[in-house]
Amino acid sequence: MQNLLPYISSQLDGALSSLHFFMPEVYLSALFLLVLITGLVYTRNAAAICRIIAVVGMVFVIAQDVIQYYMPAAEVRPLFSGMLLLHRTTVLFKLITDVVSILLLMYFAWDKQLRAHKKGLSDLYAIAIASILGLHLMLMSVNLLSIYLSVEFVSLASYLMVAYKSEQGFSAGAGLKYVLFGAASSAVMLYGISLLYAFTGCTDIFAPEFVLGLAKVNGLSVAFAIVLFFAGLGFKLSFVPMHFWVPDVYQGAATPVTAWLSTLPKIAAFGMLLHLIAPFMAPGSLPVFDFRLFLSVIGLITMIAGNFAAVMQKNVKRILAYSSIGHTGFALMAIAAFNAEGIKALVFYLAVYAVANIAALMLASYFNNITAAEKVDDYKGLGFKLPAASVCFVMVLISLTGLPVTAGFIGKVLVFQSVYTAYQQSHNTLLMLLMATGALTTVVALFYYIKVPLYLFLRKSDDNHEYIVTSQSLLIASAIITFLLVFIGIFPDYIARYF
Repeated sequence: MQNLLPYISSQLDGALSSLHFFMPEVYLSALFLLVLITGLVYTRNAAAICRIIAVVGMVFVIAQDVIQYYMPAAEVRPLFSGMLLLHRTTVLFKLITDVVSILLLMYFAWDKQLRAHKKGLSDLYAIAIASILGLHLMLMSVNLLSIYLSVEFVSLASYLMVAYKSEQGFSAGAGLKYVLFGAASSAVMLYGISLLYAFTGCTDIFAPEFVLGLAKVNGLSVAFAIVLFFAGLGFKLSFVPMHFWVPDVYQGAATPVTAWLSTLPKIAAFGMLLHLIAPFMAPGSLPVFDFRLFLSVIGLITMIAGNFAAVMQKNVKRILAYSSIGHTGFALMAIAAFNAEGIKALVFYLAVYAVANIAALMLASYFNNITAAEKVDDYKGLGFKLPAASVCFVMVLISLTGLPVTAGFIGKVLVFQSVYTAYQQSHNTLLMLLMATGALTTVVALFYYIKVPLYLFLRKSDDNHEYIVTSQSLLIASAIITFLLVFIGIFPDYIARYF
């Protein structure tokens, strides 16, 4: 026992020294408890009070993120005995996650169906804060144990959010499907982790013995373990073939929850993916596993499957669900490039995609709240009855397509540029194939995104009903996002300098 005391003392000292760089997560933990207790103590106006506390608390968390962002650019800090890793790119991912989360926390209160929930929204705000804490841990995890625990942390919160609108049968079914698929993915991921540990005797993916241990094992065995491990991460990224849950869950969940699932876990999973592949794709690393081939093939299949499946959809939320799968494949192009330009392009692309996708779902909520529109056919002739919302919807969809004068176009150009730079250096044919597929699927995306503008303005309706708008919060938020998307598309340098 005496021999263990110095070790225990050093571990405690390391944990205490790590707390200084763990302040955003400490704030989130305190905020979760505060929102949870507030929801229990207050019975009247609990949702409004919890929302104010959650939003104000997230502002303080963002302030801590900003402080961390301005630490020395080359500084990399392992935290808690190497379980977590903090560096500038990670902080940037956290900053984007937290800013987007504030928008989504406000969105919860603007949705008609969630407001009518008999349990209120106070519990949902507590779950959301817990989910954000899990997302932070995902972004910093570099140990197999912390990776698995953080992914499960986010998954448990996501299960509760999906089933929150449980009084509707379809929503309950979507929640059950999400839980079952998530549980299966977690089991497969855990099996992959156990194999990787058996091969290496190490859980730290940045430790030299981790890669060296894998180099001594049969290549097929390593590939099998890595594929199993990536099945769990694929559940968050929703790339093919781990995408089957996406359409039904996105359609069945409350629209703000769909916006949450389609953006924040995906951003965190991409940030985690950068950590996972770094020891294998860094210059001079041992050729243990060809991640560029693996990610390129997944990216190709995901872009094709997601975009072509979206063309056949009629429900707006299902269109956006399949399009999110296509966007995952496109973002994987930047990961496959794995250069400095690719990482910057990935961060910019994910930030633009997140706000544009949220705006699209906000506008879908806006039309649904007023007209009960769910399918594309339901938007017939609404462009002249609700012109402001319709124009915003068109511009947001143009950005999601990646057409000029929008931020989405700049994001896609940056991704293409990073992949072309990687191709010039390696002359890998797969990278050229990725660019060709990305260009093709962008054209395909135009076919399903244009459906909504087509029905809004070019299809006439016999319905002469005048719609009454009771709340403009969704429209105002969407209009601000639309302005930002166009502004960034025209003046990209104002934002790109921070990425």
